[in-house]
Amino acid sequence: MTQKINWRKALLGVALAAATLTGCVPVEGTGAGAGATGSGVSLRYEDAVYTADVRSVQLYTRNLNVADVLAPPLVSIDQSSPLLLEFDRMSAPRARAVVKLHHCDVNWQPSQLQAMQFVQDYNEFFIMEVEPSAGTKVPYWHYRFQLPRVKLSGNYLLEVAEEGGNLLLSRRFVVFEERVSVGLRPVATPGAGDRYVRQQIDFNIFYPQYPLVNPAQEIKVVMRQNHRWDNAKLFTRPTFVQEAQRRLEYQLFDVEQSFLGLNEFRALDTRSERFSGIGVERRDVTTSPDRVYALPGRSRAQQAYSTQPDANGKFLFGSREYGNAPLNADYQQVFFQLQAPEPAPGPVYVFGGLSDWQLQEPLKLTYDADQQRYTGSALLKQGYYNYYFAVKGANGQADARYFEGSHFATENVYDVLVYYRPPGTRADLVIGYSTLQFNPQK
Repeated sequence: MTQKINWRKALLGVALAAATLTGCVPVEGTGAGAGATGSGVSLRYEDAVYTADVRSVQLYTRNLNVADVLAPPLVSIDQSSPLLLEFDRMSAPRARAVVKLHHCDVNWQPSQLQAMQFVQDYNEFFIMEVEPSAGTKVPYWHYRFQLPRVKLSGNYLLEVAEEGGNLLLSRRFVVFEERVSVGLRPVATPGAGDRYVRQQIDFNIFYPQYPLVNPAQEIKVVMRQNHRWDNAKLFTRPTFVQEAQRRLEYQLFDVEQSFLGLNEFRALDTRSERFSGIGVERRDVTTSPDRVYALPGRSRAQQAYSTQPDANGKFLFGSREYGNAPLNADYQQVFFQLQAPEPAPGPVYVFGGLSDWQLQEPLKLTYDADQQRYTGSALLKQGYYNYYFAVKGANGQADARYFEGSHFATENVYDVLVYYRPPGTRADLVIGYSTLQFNPQK
């Protein structure tokens, strides 16, 4: 049962446990533990981790008291399904963790609102649910926090810091209202070649009972693929304004407004310590931490599309032997391989939700010309992961198409967020939301 932690007793217990603990190893590359970032680190308005001992961050919706870890961090303004934050720290806590919320505009910059205008109480919340791992080779502390209710819709940034100011992590989430309705319609992409590799969705916004002032100028729309922010599309003007029908029409004629369909994600299931799950070639449990070797990957760029179930790039944690994922799932050193007859035109990374949809150095692979393959490893918590192999392009962005290919037939999830700033206000509200599964698998 989760305890409301007594910090003085807990820290004394950690010191005694550290003195008697055997069979455990320090985690490589975790920095100096609490406070490793120092006070000079600036908050970034994106999904970020500021100290290397923070790992396995999840922010998701709890529906009807059931945790849906694959659900995006997005809730209705009634917040009947609250958001939950969970993460691990590889060093013992030395100070309480404090949560603050920041309201942001459509471009993820701080809005001009004061905290009292969007939070119910004082904008400082302590994380009280903290527990040590149980029976794991790699010790860690698990944090859990249910986000407080907010007063306004819009973009929000959740900031977690140690009491005293050292930043730990930040996460984006969205609160929406249903003031307008959105109709989504998959269409063929213009251009004979693009229609086989890209996916396009036209949409309409209906506002029969909501008084929009100058909607052609004040409405902004964001479309996402698989709830990603790194490749989201921003639409600042509708194609047509049908005032008589109180409808905004968006027809996407520019190919850059569509999305590459890419491919179904590669899967890796490390939840069992006794059996090799999906995507696992072999494992070594004699080491500490355990070593897990993923099946060697190969380029799929020239292969025909093949349907397979996936989680659209997301992940979940679990232990098939012990069951309590937050505390019993162990950390393992996972080794990745990618066969490549020649090096790619840029650095290669393991990429997906496990990397916050960013090209992260711990997930960077190294090319071996003699063996014609990329290799690398990362410390990951036991779980089920989806990932791509991505190349860092000249623009610094992830190019997954190089190794994964792209297909119109790929199953993806798209969602649309409608932003509006009412006259005389200082905040972008989210007044509409809709989602669509493209090429649903039966």
